[in-house]
Amino acid sequence: MRPPRPWPAIVGPTASGKTGVAAEVARRFGWEVLSCDSMLVYRRMDVGTAKPTSQEIGPVVHHLIDLAEPEEPFSVARFQAEALGVLEDLGARGVEPLIAGGSGLYFRAVVDELSFPGTDAETRSQLEAESLAGIERLYERLSDLDPEAAAKIEPGNIRRTVRALEVPAITGELFSSFAQEWEEYPPGNVRAAGIRIPREVLGTRIAERVEWMLANGLLEEVRGLLQRGLGDWLTSSQAIGYAEMALHIQGRSTLEEAVAGTVKRTKALARRQVAWFNRDPRIHWFDCEDPAEVTDAIAGYLGET
Repeated sequence: MRPPRPWPAIVGPTASGKTGVAAEVARRFGWEVLSCDSMLVYRRMDVGTAKPTSQEIGPVVHHLIDLAEPEEPFSVARFQAEALGVLEDLGARGVEPLIAGGSGLYFRAVVDELSFPGTDAETRSQLEAESLAGIERLYERLSDLDPEAAAKIEPGNIRRTVRALEVPAITGELFSSFAQEWEEYPPGNVRAAGIRIPREVLGTRIAERVEWMLANGLLEEVRGLLQRGLGDWLTSSQAIGYAEMALHIQGRSTLEEAVAGTVKRTKALARRQVAWFNRDPRIHWFDCEDPAEVTDAIAGYLGET
């Protein structure tokens, strides 16, 4: 049995302060946080993902963090299964969930229980091998086969391009066809608050956070992952910051170039996150320059559930 709907949620782009606001709101109501972030699921990737620290979250229980090793295959379908299991546990204990994060697909996988096609290890391995010869060719193939899916994927994103080609190979159906239910937003599923910060202010927050990551051990963290043999994985487009720092450590870019690239890609990610969440009419937006300014208002709004 799961907790009664609508479930409260806090969403927004990266560096918007969701973590701190969610921890404070959850503390006030005795809720537990379900993190909806596609990178926080990986262990050993703490600094570069801005993983919540014990100081940030205090006594509030957080779920769906550190679920897998970096080299371990991890999908949104697995995340969904893990999340629904947590919700069953919370329901049995009579605890309310607070869903919080910036990964839009992971968010909807939980609140709307979207369906996802299966995977095939052999097909995926073949596509990943082809990607080593150049992601551009693989992306062009996707553009020809399924332009609707390609339009929603960053051209350099190996993981998502491979997935969008794997699905038709094993199901005979275009990847975009599975996204049709994504256009439906059941109003009774979630009561969501969105944190919206002016673009220039968010850009400053992103740049400051990258500098904080460097000062708090990002390069050392990336070196440790490279020593585990994760060079190819890190330099794929899914690992913002890690890819750039790996190239720097390998002598293929300067530190300044790595920092600039990380900031640029993080800003692009934030724009995509905002665009994704803007399509969801269930989200009530709270505008601010500092998320602390809207914590009380968000708590009041979500406390009405």
